[in-house]
Amino acid sequence: QLQLVESGGGLVQPGGSLRLSCAASGFTLETYAIGWFRQAPGKEREGVSCISSSGHHTNYADSVKGRFAISRDNAKNTVYLQMNSLKPEDTAVYYCVKDLYGGSCPVRPDFGSWGRGTQVTVSS
Repeated sequence: QLQLVESGGGLVQPGGSLRLSCAASGFTLETYAIGWFRQAPGKEREGVSCISSSGHHTNYADSVKGRFAISRDNAKNTVYLQMNSLKPEDTAVYYCVKDLYGGSCPVRPDFGSWGRGTQVTVSS
């Protein structure tokens, strides 16, 4: 089955760092752009970042620009989100999703590819 599995979340102090992973199974991840989204309780889901299939193009939400970095290792069928200088407002469940069609950002979400998400909590 086609799945993305998120991992790497946890509890971290403000100013700390986490690295999230998005591992694919059931399809060849390298063909697709991959996006990270997040949703906090009581708030709308928001796009965080996207990386093209080649890894040559990336984009970021203004709220995380300069603090987060997306990357991919197609040989490992995995996309990463390095999160630095974390703030309490970054607290959310983080999800990754593949593009429905191909390799360009922003992703047009393939909702069937959403994983369970990984919880990131930034608190002192």
